[in-house]
Amino acid sequence: MDALIQDLLRRSGPVLCVDIGSGTQDALLARPGLEPHNWPRFVLPSPARMVAQRIRELTLLKRDVWLYGGNMGGGFGQAVREHIAAGLKVSATAAASRALHDREDVVCGMGVQLAEDCPAGHVPLFLTDYSPEFWASLLRHAGLPQPHLTLAAAQDHGEHGQGNRAGRMRMWQDLLQKSASPEAWIHADVPPLLTRLRALRDKTGGPVADTGVSVLLGALSEPEVMERSFREGITIVNVGNGHTVAALVYKGIVRGVYEHHTGMRSLPEILSDLEQFRKTWLPAEEVRASGGHGTAFGPYCEEAGGYVPTFILGPRRDMLAGQGRFLSPHGDMMQAGSFGLLWGWARRRARQA
Repeated sequence: MDALIQDLLRRSGPVLCVDIGSGTQDALLARPGLEPHNWPRFVLPSPARMVAQRIRELTLLKRDVWLYGGNMGGGFGQAVREHIAAGLKVSATAAASRALHDREDVVCGMGVQLAEDCPAGHVPLFLTDYSPEFWASLLRHAGLPQPHLTLAAAQDHGEHGQGNRAGRMRMWQDLLQKSASPEAWIHADVPPLLTRLRALRDKTGGPVADTGVSVLLGALSEPEVMERSFREGITIVNVGNGHTVAALVYKGIVRGVYEHHTGMRSLPEILSDLEQFRKTWLPAEEVRASGGHGTAFGPYCEEAGGYVPTFILGPRRDMLAGQGRFLSPHGDMMQAGSFGLLWGWARRRARQA
């Protein structure tokens, strides 16, 4: 086990790491005194998927819905549209409506009515990416200790006037300019524009990060990957259920980020994107024109070479079979983000000591 992780666990006690994606939430309970292979882990449906399932159940029952709680992943938006299309009502508090969009006029345009109290005849449905009560109950019933620290990750589009996709790439550009060391991208204090991560931080009480950051850190936690980056530039690709995020890394420093929607790119298209991305020839506008988020680059580094060695992770990584080396940090690919949060936070704490 990494000595920095050992020191973190010795000082903090059990650490719950939760990586919240669009399809699954992957959790790891890191426990002092146990080897990583013996740490309990869970792969569960994402909170947004569970909300969507509940809304569809209420659609079949022909019941109106009131959404309350806070900001979270908006992967249940299609279920909301189907519910309204079925002639049923959906209401939401202002805070809960931000899970669908940061602008209330856009939410109302979907047919959602804003209501701070539950309207008569509506079934209340609580929105949150992280429920302390759920995790406390699950761990207790599994005979496991409660965490002394929780690290969590979720994808945040942020609240930006220029639109979600452009705003998200602005986030990546800001991170690259602030510090290109990815462990610095774990937020102890969340920037105001990252509204979903701020809501997540309020629930967990611990540091939070974007899922693109957590999986990148998971890849770099593998010694061979980090060591290779000190010999030449490498490409790390996370093929997620919803998004594909790639990073150019040299000497452990991120030199560029690419992001697109996984379902919108064929294999030839994503390979072409990655080829141009490695050469820093792929402008953000071109990626957005094809439906993606874009690209963001740090200073050009000629000595890094062509970033040819490629390491691939993610639940849909099979679409890039044969295009690089598949990674399974600590033997568990689905927990790459959770391991990354733990490894990154341990490095961050050590640098601040």
